Amino acid sequence: MASQNIQRLEMGVFNELLEAKRRLERGGMEMIDLSIGSPDTPPPDFVKEEIIRHASSDTNYGYTMGAIPTFNGKVAAFYEDRYGVPLNPRAEVLQLIGSQDGLAHLATALVDPGDIVLVPDPGYPIFEVGVHIAGGEPWRMPLREEFGFLPRLDHIPKEIAERAKMMVLNYPANPVAALADQAFLEEAVRFARQNDILIVQDFTYSELVFDGQRAVSLLSVPGAKEVAVEFNSFSKTFNIAGCRVGYMAGNAEVLRIMATMMSHTQYGIFYPIQKAAEAALTKGGDFIRKQVALYQSRRDALTDALTNAGWNTAKPAATMYVWTRTPKGWLSSDFVFQLMEETGVVLTPGSAFGAEGEGFVRITLVQPEEKLREAAARIGGFLKT
Repeated sequence: MASQNIQRLEMGVFNELLEAKRRLERGGMEMIDLSIGSPDTPPPDFVKEEIIRHASSDTNYGYTMGAIPTFNGKVAAFYEDRYGVPLNPRAEVLQLIGSQDGLAHLATALVDPGDIVLVPDPGYPIFEVGVHIAGGEPWRMPLREEFGFLPRLDHIPKEIAERAKMMVLNYPANPVAALADQAFLEEAVRFARQNDILIVQDFTYSELVFDGQRAVSLLSVPGAKEVAVEFNSFSKTFNIAGCRVGYMAGNAEVLRIMATMMSHTQYGIFYPIQKAAEAALTKGGDFIRKQVALYQSRRDALTDALTNAGWNTAKPAATMYVWTRTPKGWLSSDFVFQLMEETGVVLTPGSAFGAEGEGFVRITLVQPEEKLREAAARIGGFLKT
């Protein structure tokens, strides 16, 4: 029998989408899957070469027991170069088996039953799931279009703010594809200091920012390290999602607590993957620029094609997603499943990310431009029926 905390969870919509997709494929339908945010292009050659070179050594197959000695320093150098944030490699950087793993387990390390955690709605599901597993109580902060998909911190009731232990932010944001500016991040740090709240910022899409803009690291805000940690990943930036390597940075005491828990549950990441991640940090500048150009071009191709097909779709500022209202007032799940049945195009209903996601859909940019245009043409035909 599952624990009470696990019993509170339900199978996600992604499983339903996958089952429906497989059924349609068995029936001979050609699918275009724009639902899952897994990169479709390869990592840079120098990353693959590092994995191959180090995997060929018979001595690299034992436990690493955490980050290799040079990893944290390379993260710190990357953070100072990209975001102007100085980090102490020994105390303010912690390697993770992917940022999802860290986000899933941070609540276990910090949250007691009954603690409140402020989570975004819509938001990436693990933000809330991790809180449920720890026995905490998620309190959903609405992200609404009229406020730029930023939470209104002044709308959080005083009694909730006083009880909250953590607040999860995610900018650049999945699924809403929004950016947070310096002013909002400064407001968030003030709010956290006033209410003794830890900010957990998911910075996974830090490099996928378009139109010449740059994402702002929360840790660049004065005083942020006293009240915040920031998660980052190699999955989306360098196309090594399956390698499962990431890190968190910021408040040294929180990282110490997390490291203590991990010392009982994990034995480190495969040595060749760690060396590949180091290469990405030190040699990846040109690749990042090409990656941004690729996704920006795909964004433009898809949004232009959808708009021309009769579904007016704005261009997102960041991430590998387009977040847009459902056409003709459809409920998001009804629209997504009917569209898939009739056209073979797979999207994600906004309701999968929380109640505030109803009336929206998320579309990923993980297909070549010709496939994105084909998907838009199929959707256009569906809208005319």
